[in-house]
Amino acid sequence: MKRDHTMGTESSFTAPVKREGIGWTPSWSSKAAALSVVAVELAAMFIGATLPTPLYPLYRQAFGFGGIMLTLIFAVYVIGNLAALLIFGRLSDQIGRRRATLPAIAVALLSTLAFALARGTAWLFVARVLSGFATGLAAGAATAWIAELQPRGNKAAAALLASTANLSGLVVGALLSGTLAQVAPWALRLSYVVYLALLAAVAVAIVAVPETVSERVARLSELSLRPRLGVPKDIRLAFTAPAVTAFATFALMGFYAAIIPNLLGESLHQKAPLVAGAVVAELFLVAVLAALATAKVGSRGAMLSGLVVLLPSLALLVVAQLAHSLWLLIAATALGGISAALGYRGSLQVVNAIAPADQRSEVVSSYLVACYLGNALPVIGIGFLSAATSSLVAHAVFALVIGLLAAGALVIGVKYAPRH
Repeated sequence: MKRDHTMGTESSFTAPVKREGIGWTPSWSSKAAALSVVAVELAAMFIGATLPTPLYPLYRQAFGFGGIMLTLIFAVYVIGNLAALLIFGRLSDQIGRRRATLPAIAVALLSTLAFALARGTAWLFVARVLSGFATGLAAGAATAWIAELQPRGNKAAAALLASTANLSGLVVGALLSGTLAQVAPWALRLSYVVYLALLAAVAVAIVAVPETVSERVARLSELSLRPRLGVPKDIRLAFTAPAVTAFATFALMGFYAAIIPNLLGESLHQKAPLVAGAVVAELFLVAVLAALATAKVGSRGAMLSGLVVLLPSLALLVVAQLAHSLWLLIAATALGGISAALGYRGSLQVVNAIAPADQRSEVVSSYLVACYLGNALPVIGIGFLSAATSSLVAHAVFALVIGLLAAGALVIGVKYAPRH
């Protein structure tokens, strides 16, 4: 067993493979250019996550499904995420970044075609599962690729670039579909046609990026796909705060991606797809700007600050619904974006800091499971509770539960999170 020193994680390397370069594939003339291509690819993959968001009310009208079905359609995205993470999380360490990324783009193309050709609710389930799988597979490979392509090996810069690329893609997805659905024909089709063209262009560009994994398995039979998760006993208390922070932060992002379009229509009487797209895009745009503005804030300080800001954001969400106020919702969204940026970046950096070098992959994978579960489980709960009571009651319970989790994570984080 050899260790991939670039990633600091264990990989099953059983046969050396020639390093790719001139004579194998074309390559970009500089690491900076290659880095930009991979960052664009990562952003493009996350466009697919929010592309359907402003269209959900239109899908409900077209296919005639209710609120519970909508939350389930949103939640199956996480099934794809978890499958990619648990089974194929170490794939790019073994076969190379490019060889893992191109199939991910191919799956994203299939997902986009399923959305574009959708004739009923079942199509949306298939499309969302494929989208989640493609994003999960591509995210790990691209994030590692970005770290390895950094000209000066700056891990902090790599983390900032990867997180801003991720969030930027979420901004573009919501704005693109919301705008096209509002001003152009084929409201449920055109944005996917545009996205197909973008994915195809990214696939062509990614072929020219230099491979950074120099030793790769030679045969499929040598791949290790056994799921690996775990948190060493001696860091479990320190791990709890970033894991709960991630759960709460991604719960807020999941709320916006799944619930906000219907909340706008039912409680605030704002049914235009462009408005829904703009509100969702605001969350992630503010997160991008906040991540850039707070790049020098330490991991512990960022995580704890994100938890503090999350509490008034949740309260304003409920007040905005009670007051039927779009402006209060905009204010809540801005606070939510700041919280998302600080909480996501800070908690991830804390996990990276406490994870033992020989178990980093497993610890980070456990952290990502908390992220994805936070993205889906609260939204499912809101859907069922809304059906049993009302959307206002469901949203108030959501705010209370996530607020209590954030408060608990804040207390634990103050005591156990490392100072970096």
